[in-house]
Amino acid sequence: MRVAGRGQVSGARPVRFTFDGRAIDALEGDTVASALLANGIHLMGRSFKYHRPRGVLSAGSEEPNALVGTSRGPGRAEPNTRATMQEVYDGLEVTSQNRWPSLSFDMGAVNDRMARLIPAGFYYKTFMWPRGFWNALYEPMIRRAAGLGTAPDVPDPDTYAARYRHCDVLVVGGGPAGIAAALAAGRAGADVVVVDEHGALGGALLVEPAIRVDGLTGADAVAAMAASLTALPNVSVLTRTTAIGYDHQNMVTCAERLTDHLATPPEGAPRERLWRVRAGKVVLAQGALERPLVFGGNDRPGVMLASAALRYLHVFGVAVGRTVVLTGCHDSVWQTAFDLADAGITVAAVADMREAVDPLLLEAASVRGIETLQGAMPVATAGRLRVASATFKTPNGSRTLECDALLMGGGWTPSVHLFSHTKGSLRWDGAAFLPAATNEACHVAGAGNGVWGMAAALADGARAGADAAAGEGFAAKPPAFQVENDRAGDGMAVPPAGPGRKAFTDFQNDVTAKDIRLAVKEGMRSIEHVKRYTTNGMATDQGKSSNINALLIAADALGKAPPEVGLTTFRPPYTPTTFGTIAGYHRGEGFEVIRKTVIDPWTVSAGAVFEPVAQWRRARYFPRGDESMDAAVRRECVATRASLGIFDASTLGKIEVVGRDAAEFLNRLYTNPLLKLAPGRCRYALLLGEDGFIRDDGVIARLAEDRFHVTTTTGGAARVLATMEDYRQTEWPDLDVFLTSTTEQYATIALNGPNARKVLAPLVSGADISAAAFPHMAVTECKVAGIAARLCRMSFTGELGFEVNVPARHGLALWDALMAAGAPFAITPYGTEAMHVMRAEKGYIIIGQDTDGTVTPDDAGLGWALGRKKADFVGMRALTRPDMIAPGRLQMVGLLTEDPAKVLEEGAQVVTDPFAPLPLPMIGHVTSAYFSDALGRSIALAVVADGRARIGSTLSVMTCDTISDVRVVGPVFYDPEGVRLDA
Repeated sequence: MRVAGRGQVSGARPVRFTFDGRAIDALEGDTVASALLANGIHLMGRSFKYHRPRGVLSAGSEEPNALVGTSRGPGRAEPNTRATMQEVYDGLEVTSQNRWPSLSFDMGAVNDRMARLIPAGFYYKTFMWPRGFWNALYEPMIRRAAGLGTAPDVPDPDTYAARYRHCDVLVVGGGPAGIAAALAAGRAGADVVVVDEHGALGGALLVEPAIRVDGLTGADAVAAMAASLTALPNVSVLTRTTAIGYDHQNMVTCAERLTDHLATPPEGAPRERLWRVRAGKVVLAQGALERPLVFGGNDRPGVMLASAALRYLHVFGVAVGRTVVLTGCHDSVWQTAFDLADAGITVAAVADMREAVDPLLLEAASVRGIETLQGAMPVATAGRLRVASATFKTPNGSRTLECDALLMGGGWTPSVHLFSHTKGSLRWDGAAFLPAATNEACHVAGAGNGVWGMAAALADGARAGADAAAGEGFAAKPPAFQVENDRAGDGMAVPPAGPGRKAFTDFQNDVTAKDIRLAVKEGMRSIEHVKRYTTNGMATDQGKSSNINALLIAADALGKAPPEVGLTTFRPPYTPTTFGTIAGYHRGEGFEVIRKTVIDPWTVSAGAVFEPVAQWRRARYFPRGDESMDAAVRRECVATRASLGIFDASTLGKIEVVGRDAAEFLNRLYTNPLLKLAPGRCRYALLLGEDGFIRDDGVIARLAEDRFHVTTTTGGAARVLATMEDYRQTEWPDLDVFLTSTTEQYATIALNGPNARKVLAPLVSGADISAAAFPHMAVTECKVAGIAARLCRMSFTGELGFEVNVPARHGLALWDALMAAGAPFAITPYGTEAMHVMRAEKGYIIIGQDTDGTVTPDDAGLGWALGRKKADFVGMRALTRPDMIAPGRLQMVGLLTEDPAKVLEEGAQVVTDPFAPLPLPMIGHVTSAYFSDALGRSIALAVVADGRARIGSTLSVMTCDTISDVRVVGPVFYDPEGVRLDA
């Protein structure tokens, strides 16, 4: 079926691939679809619901039918690849989908015989009875039948990449309008990026060989303009790249296919790359998609879009049939007929649905010996696995024409998908929706803007490109193009829905015109409800070929104009996109970003065992030799309390709060009174939600009248900053305050233990840190080991403690200096596990472990942190609600087991009587449990109903298989008087 002398792959290197195990000869540059058509193969798959035979419909990414499985080698199988987009190469393995045992004989086709029993929405009504059968029978059956293709079951061996790109002008679409826009902006000096989903630029120019642009025809004109583009150093052209999403502030996401067209990709080359392009201006030149016609049997293999046949002829040199019939309601169908006839293909007839046709078209057809029918409505096709004939209803009766390809054209639908991603408004232009007001800095050009004809498209693209460049400050002048033999005219038409029981709108999901009307009849009034009830537009092409036809049918059934019914929402991605492209580097060890402190290299060399904490990698403990975790943690705790421990606290959230009203802002936000906090002092502070429950805690250090250093929990850093910004911008915009996250700007090292001052003092210059001059909860700015630092005296262990904050780049140097200075005092690094033990001994809570979003300050024993005389703070009013002060609330207490060696299980339930009748009432649960060397026994924190009133009583803690008696005590186990804070 190759046409000699036609197509741009003519004379290309031969390649061979397989389709369902059969060897297929092709040419380099072919797609799977063009190669199969060149070999006379039209049957390429089966439909989802009825398993009807399906062939290729289009020649682009809007293809709903020809979905195939591809294999590029071991572990590289992919389902639902569009045969119209996959380029062939030696060794490619292609398989058809949704059939058994074979493509030509599919047992699933029995569904087609049962079509009357499974109309639109049948599953909403059928599977409701008998009651209880859903889980046992229906759901497993439906799940087995659902889906297209076979999902891979082995890890993906490919790699993927992602990049950011900034440019002045992004042009989406490499057709005539897109090329003209890129030339206009590029010649003005703007930084321009052009993306196109095909392997080469050109678009409609490639299928219009009769049109001359600046004296050149077809591919020659494209080659000349593409050469002009690539000669500009400020223009980048990305082919095989699809713009899949258009987000706010001109962020366009693009998926580039790098190696799927190569038999032997370069070693280590990524398969696909995700581009995030931030453009000053965007030009959308995506063109338009030809609409199919709706009539009986319009889904049979061999029935395809006229524009697709034109592309297969002029790009791939392939005749889609030996004897073809064309039908439509638009002039472009005639132009396709003439091109096919001129290539030596027999055109049996052109059947135009319009009663009046341009006489010049009739004359051109007559010259070529093509029969013409006017007012001819297609009503049916015949043929089992490929169309054999088409029947038309004409003013003079019925007419059946034999053919092996039926080409249809229902007018053109401007591609407004990306424009709609930005919530840009659309207007109905009598036959299609066109772009109206835009929310982004973008221009729409060419057929996508409702502009038809080559000269008009080139001029519109040049105008858009020049305007975009001018908007970015470049003096731009639209280039002029000389166009001869143009095919002008209106590109839009409204095709009537033809008769026929199986007249399909959505080919992949087997949705018919009758289904659309049934949905309206059964009460669906919104086009979105019609979509979900029938599944129209929910296939992998996301309604590109079906939405407008379905809308016209629904509007007719509702008796409304199409714009009154509306259009379904366009959502990204524009075309199906692999998970690999979207996830990029985020897989395996890179699935979640690991944040590391600047001291991390030292902890690695010290043999630390790590744990993840809010995306940070933190040292959990430092084993020596074959030491177990329990042994290592006990050693670290003992060493810290006896002499000196050092801890990397860099992951703590840190926020700089600055401004004339900084104190007032924090005073309103946190529970504590902060207005009178003196510079040089710190205060422990609680942050509540408006519901009165604890959200976060930390230390607020006042550095100056208008500057605060606020710490948060490691996991709460981003959340607290977002909360602060929310209140600053929406509730108190009158306050003069500025917020800056400094979590990663500072390395924080905690020194704890009775010898902490002895080690630190010799290293400090510019401050007196004696006990009298630098008391607990003091802060100063000084130098430590010659490094500018913010030094706080605070403790999360109950021992004498200091926290040193230095610029992150100096964090490791300070750590080394402290380790060297502390060596005579047996300085011991400790991890998060030892920190947990020591803070629990002191009764200090950890947000998210000892609290669960339902704990108030009073519940946690932190009522002292409430500013009772404050006029207001976030959550204050909620604390006065009756339920918040009612008896029976869970309160924080300590638990001591009867067996000192037994460590309770965190999360275990607390009961009064473990042998009471079921259901057993639970009165609380264990939040933290450890073995304490300082106390020589196990300890636990728990929240218990009326916990403080139960101090001194005995309760039981239950797990699935154990019961432990416990004594309720206060939550502070170690040094309740706090004398060790001063060593």
